[in-house]
Amino acid sequence: MHHPLRSTARAGGVLMLLTGMPLFAQDLAASGASEPLDNVTIIGHRRDVSDIPGSAHVVDNEELNAFMQSDVMRVLRTVPGVYVQEEDGFGLRPNIGIRGSGLDRSARIALLEDGVLIAPAPYAASSAYYFPTQRRMHAVEVLKGPAAITVGPRTTGGAINLISTPIPDELSANIDLRLGQNDSVDAHLNAGNRGERFSWLVETVQSVSDGFKTIDGPAGNETGFDIEDYMVKLQFDSDPNARLNQSLRLKAGYTDQVSDETYLGLTEADVAADPNRRYAASAGDRFLGEHEQLQLSYLVDNDGPWRAEVTAYRNNFARNWFKLQSVNGAGMSSVLEDPVTYATELAYLQGTTSPDDAIIKRHNSREYYSQGIQGSLSWDLNVGDTEIALTGGVRLHEDEEDRLQQDDGFRMQDMQLVQTSTGAPGSATNRVSDARVTALFLTSEIRTGNWIFAPGMRFEDIDMTRYDYSTSDPSRALGPTQVRDNSVSVVIPGMGALYRVSDHWRLLAGVHKGFNPPGPGSSAQEEESLNMEFGARYANDALTFESIWFINDYDNLVGTVTASTGGNGQIGDQFDGGEVTVQGLELSAGYTLAGLANGSLQMPLALEYTWTREAEFHNAFESGFEPWGDVAVGDELPYIPEHQLRLTAGLEADKLGVNLAANYVGRMRTVAGQGGYASSETIDSHVVWDLVGRWHFNDQFSSYVKVDNLFDETYVAARRPAGLRPGLERTAWVGLSYRL
Repeated sequence: MHHPLRSTARAGGVLMLLTGMPLFAQDLAASGASEPLDNVTIIGHRRDVSDIPGSAHVVDNEELNAFMQSDVMRVLRTVPGVYVQEEDGFGLRPNIGIRGSGLDRSARIALLEDGVLIAPAPYAASSAYYFPTQRRMHAVEVLKGPAAITVGPRTTGGAINLISTPIPDELSANIDLRLGQNDSVDAHLNAGNRGERFSWLVETVQSVSDGFKTIDGPAGNETGFDIEDYMVKLQFDSDPNARLNQSLRLKAGYTDQVSDETYLGLTEADVAADPNRRYAASAGDRFLGEHEQLQLSYLVDNDGPWRAEVTAYRNNFARNWFKLQSVNGAGMSSVLEDPVTYATELAYLQGTTSPDDAIIKRHNSREYYSQGIQGSLSWDLNVGDTEIALTGGVRLHEDEEDRLQQDDGFRMQDMQLVQTSTGAPGSATNRVSDARVTALFLTSEIRTGNWIFAPGMRFEDIDMTRYDYSTSDPSRALGPTQVRDNSVSVVIPGMGALYRVSDHWRLLAGVHKGFNPPGPGSSAQEEESLNMEFGARYANDALTFESIWFINDYDNLVGTVTASTGGNGQIGDQFDGGEVTVQGLELSAGYTLAGLANGSLQMPLALEYTWTREAEFHNAFESGFEPWGDVAVGDELPYIPEHQLRLTAGLEADKLGVNLAANYVGRMRTVAGQGGYASSETIDSHVVWDLVGRWHFNDQFSSYVKVDNLFDETYVAARRPAGLRPGLERTAWVGLSYRL
């Protein structure tokens, strides 16, 4: 993609960054970065996981650097119990679920960056059309089970906390630059310093690609993306000799994304012939997104039993996804699901000349904000031989989604789109949804003998409103035509327990209430479940092992219509799915073969496996939610494979490092059903291999080769939103890293 003005501004910004600081490689672990992370992490460090009385995982910086992924969904393949659905091949708008929570736009889990809710409007519109740039993340935490109670509000599946680059211990700088196929360029630069009273970090990620798909018609139609990401952190600390340790931390970030992406997929026949094809009518489909974030945190402790922190935050997000809405009055998914009945409409999409306004594209314009203040107080005390750590917290939060959307009409002529009409602002959709929330939590960790108990409770009081305005009143001067309110107050209890059998073995169990709030103005009930888990952990110097059985027993599973779920439902409508059970096994293991070749080599090995034994409805109903449709008792949930497996092997020497991963995803349904798998409602199993090889010239300079989808596996990643979509083709990168 080529945007001269944007490129000039970018070059200037990068030049300013470079002229004031030295350069260094992206491996912050090697640079000694160790900013206290207590206020941004929920778990802490990976070594802390073994004694957590619940299921929790940390993908640390060393593991992130092993494969250097920019796609968070590829990162999360390393965590059992997490399900992802690819869409564009790049992970620009991830679809993530945990333990059967549902994964469309990651809307059914809690998403955080540095401990702060980061979805565009976490309560009013939780679909993650914005997702933090993975390349600037230092670690990723995944919380399942009772551990999710401290985060809220979506405790059915759990939470993902993305931990951004910390301020380094000393003056240092990193640069990582890589070039890839399809004119792809990816640069990650940061620099910072920790002083006695003042510390700082500046960082940027610049990523651009022409994409791996080809649009029918004239050359020059693009399918790639262009991302700019900037981050600044400032920290002011009290005098080291002061009675109280105090810290004031400011974090500010800006992200701009342009991606030539569409919801239009392919028919069965066309994806078999050329999976990387795009129809002519998808030319010009483009996502524009701009995100701003600001956080101000105050921390205080007395080097004693108590510690307090308060964070005020504000996130703004504006986006306009201009994309196909209909052809000849038919929805995209209807056409691609039945290309025989809709042969004329399909021909228009493929480039046959059409009448004026036969093709409609919508400006899916939305503006969001999310703001609030959250605080917590921790207190440690001893009662005899029992250690008790208490933590209480509060979050006052509000968020809003504002939709003002319009449709434009087009004619297809000679394989090119010609605009034939322009819609008025708000003529397609004109509404505002908001939420106001008070949340409280109290948790404790009680250590007595070999036992660790972790009872906890969360309270959420949520008020939501949806304002519908006339589509002929873009200024909203006439006021809303309809106002719908709904409120939810809920107590979310939970309990985890862990028994230390020996220095190496741990047994654990947990139970908690799962909860997901309904949307503003929805008539659906809130989603509730009883979630249980039990298992064992083992760890020594060479081997780690964890096996956990989980059961999520839903009283009411809720489905939400979005553009990305496909179908022709009204966006925002919610449907009650009733009783559902999801249960299965999460297994992970790691082993390091050390001392090979007279001690000069070691080989780390890892396995992550998820067996979803059951994911079924226990009642029959009819719904307008396309992924469910008409449900019978025993129907299996869509987009949940029975088996997922990841195997990784590494080879580490003094200067050489090689990592190879195999990712297997089993066959899955795309529509609720049971018995045999209909080919039109199934995604077949597939295996994708990734490879990274790195050569260290010295402690500062290294080069690497990275190949995603090493054996060029051709596979269907999804059948939604409209038609079949391929996974990323084999993509190779060559990179250089420098650290100073």
